[in-house]
Amino acid sequence: MEPGTYTFRLNVPVGRTHRVNIPIDVVIQPKKRRKERLPIFIEAKSAGDFTNTNKRRKEEATKIHQLQATYGETVTFVLFLCGYFGSDYLGYEAAEGIDWVWEHRIDDLGRLGL
Repeated sequence: MEPGTYTFRLNVPVGRTHRVNIPIDVVIQPKKRRKERLPIFIEAKSAGDFTNTNKRRKEEATKIHQLQATYGETVTFVLFLCGYFGSDYLGYEAAEGIDWVWEHRIDDLGRLGL
């Protein structure tokens, strides 16, 4: 991607021997390219209550592992969270190496060079 560009709902190819496409909600190439030249991958998650969040937490873990296996450990994969996410969900994601940005703290995306 060209510096300073972004797209929504991009199918990203993963896998070395058996390639498949995984959908990523937002992909951003910062204006100043990072040394690994990979864009930032963002998954948007919304939850109306605490009960349904645990059903999906393994999906994000699978995505980051597929991205890292294909593109290296320096992949930046972040969750953009809206709604109710408890400490059990956040702890699971943190243990998988996944960080997050809350909708009410969108300026935190600046820490990623955006």
